[in-house]
Amino acid sequence: MTERLRLKKNADRRLKAGHLWLYSNEIDTDATPLKTFEPGAQAVIEAHNGRAMGVAYVNPHSLICARVVSRDPEMRLDRSLLVHRFKQALGLRQRLFAKPFYRLVHGEGDLLPGLVVDRFDDVLVVQLNTLGMERMAEQVIDALDKVLSPRAIVFKNDSSGRRQEKLDRQVEVVKGELPEEVLLEENGVRFVARVLDGQKTGWFYDHRDNRAWLNKLVAGKRVLDVFSYVGGWGVQAAAHGASEVLCVDASSDALEHVAANAALNGLTDQVAVGEGDAFEALAALKADGEQFDVVILDPPAFIKKRKDIPSGERAYSRLNREAMRLLGRDGLLMSASCSMHLAPERLVECVRGAVRHQDRHGQVIYQGHQGGDHPVHPSIPETAYLKALGVRVFRD
Repeated sequence: MTERLRLKKNADRRLKAGHLWLYSNEIDTDATPLKTFEPGAQAVIEAHNGRAMGVAYVNPHSLICARVVSRDPEMRLDRSLLVHRFKQALGLRQRLFAKPFYRLVHGEGDLLPGLVVDRFDDVLVVQLNTLGMERMAEQVIDALDKVLSPRAIVFKNDSSGRRQEKLDRQVEVVKGELPEEVLLEENGVRFVARVLDGQKTGWFYDHRDNRAWLNKLVAGKRVLDVFSYVGGWGVQAAAHGASEVLCVDASSDALEHVAANAALNGLTDQVAVGEGDAFEALAALKADGEQFDVVILDPPAFIKKRKDIPSGERAYSRLNREAMRLLGRDGLLMSASCSMHLAPERLVECVRGAVRHQDRHGQVIYQGHQGGDHPVHPSIPETAYLKALGVRVFRD
């Protein structure tokens, strides 16, 4: 590999600390002009003194202009390295989970920037989120085939990250044939994964542990699941003894899948659905005098970029206020956020403000985050994105 990308003086500190990203303003463009690199090409990263620090793939048109794939300057991202990384990732998941339903590859957390793979037994759903990974598409298929021999591999390339890398949106089965229904099991409850037409890869494994915690507290309770998607929280609550569950989502299609997942588990009588905007639905339920023992809030990211933090925090505060109005005298709120830019203490602050706004008391009895199949890279704070608070809300 002859391509070399040299850093400015002292710009190697984050890399030495373990980070995998390089920004365009850290590159010594006099020595190695970014414009000379073919987008997606691999290069040896050099410190300002010329010392090789590893190998990365390069996109000169992106703010994150290079992503490190190995600390060994002799390595390169190829089928062999992919097989090695996939085996490392699989070893972790097999230690964590008894059944083959999990996120197999979590991008930087598994030292494979730009790549996500979710496993639904013998069906793998892949997201290639960067140009560098897009160029490795065939090798990704081959390596997954060698490590797991799946029945089918789906490329679910429709993420927002691809737009930033100027990549086309594309969803296709690239190996084998999909079964009529792709099934998964989480916390003992079965679901259908919407791998072709659903959000992300068709399922959100990241909340598995948080759902498991809540499942222990819902027996005999009336539960409201807001932003329910296909019922990950609500159907599990019903399966673990909730007397009544109402799943609310803006998508009628998602709610059809809630009903199907409830039926799959013999829970049709316990699970109802309501279509509508979350804020409007909460207001309408309050106007109708409805009350719940447990309210679950798992909204999409209100904060996509740093500049959205003030408006996003206001939205989280308002959402939690509206939800608390529907809790009885001694209720339980599960408040979650997948916004990377929302600090955990800020979510606590949103909840605290909402509790006081209702002139109630709050006790944070659970603080959760993403499961072990979404490993956090300790040098990359951005990989720790998920937050979940279990809050007892009560009156004097």
